[in-house]
Amino acid sequence: MKIVYQGSPGAYSHLAAELIFPNYEYLPSKTFEECFKLCYENDNYKTIIPVENSIAGRVADIQYLINKYKLQIYAEHFQEIRHNLMALENVKFEDIKSVRSHSQAISQCQKIINQNKLEPIIAADTAGSARYIKENNLKNEAAIASELAARIYNLKILKKNIEDNKGNVTRFLIMGKKASHPEFKDKNYITSCIFKVKNKPAALYKCLGGFATNNVNLSKLESFSDQNSFEQYLFICEMYGHIEDTKIQKSLEELAFHTVSLDILGVYEASPFRKIK
Repeated sequence: MKIVYQGSPGAYSHLAAELIFPNYEYLPSKTFEECFKLCYENDNYKTIIPVENSIAGRVADIQYLINKYKLQIYAEHFQEIRHNLMALENVKFEDIKSVRSHSQAISQCQKIINQNKLEPIIAADTAGSARYIKENNLKNEAAIASELAARIYNLKILKKNIEDNKGNVTRFLIMGKKASHPEFKDKNYITSCIFKVKNKPAALYKCLGGFATNNVNLSKLESFSDQNSFEQYLFICEMYGHIEDTKIQKSLEELAFHTVSLDILGVYEASPFRKIK
């Protein structure tokens, strides 16, 4: 089994992968599509994909890749994001003139950047920024990245937990090609699906009616256009419950009646982070 993630070694996806799958082989990829493609072509690969952040919102383009490859969701993971300012071993904080990182990390650490009049440099990813500083021996530049990145690239952490808002959390999905549903027990589950509504008045209203009549609680409903069209929309829907639960089955049956297409993306245990009552 190989775990595929997007970014350089030390990325937050890599950090999450180590927590969930210790002692596995980790495979970095340049793009999210490469992660999906590798798993689509290899049954023994899994990928860990960030889908939304508590501050920045959803991760761009992921919903299109979910629809394109239809990988199965096996689990979810909520990862606390702690940003750290790091530089070469012999560099002091006073020597830093600029800071390099992913655009989201830069935007989430504005206080320390503005207070110290640092020049922000937008890069492709956080861990890649740490590697860039190490490889180029930059003595007046720092990176914002994870502690794992600091260890991998042998950088010194100048300041820990520099994010403006504490409680910065990213939700990850663990996905792969094979369909695998957990046994229905007395636990909290999430059933995820993707559907396309019919191009008719009140189509979405009718689609959601089954959830209301069967007392099913939705945890997510996200829309996006279909193939650059503004005529029909696809929806990613997540509901609390197992697909073998009668009320979930009835809701999906009614949903299917009012849609052009309906695909189950996965059934998995809800993360304890949700604290479902």
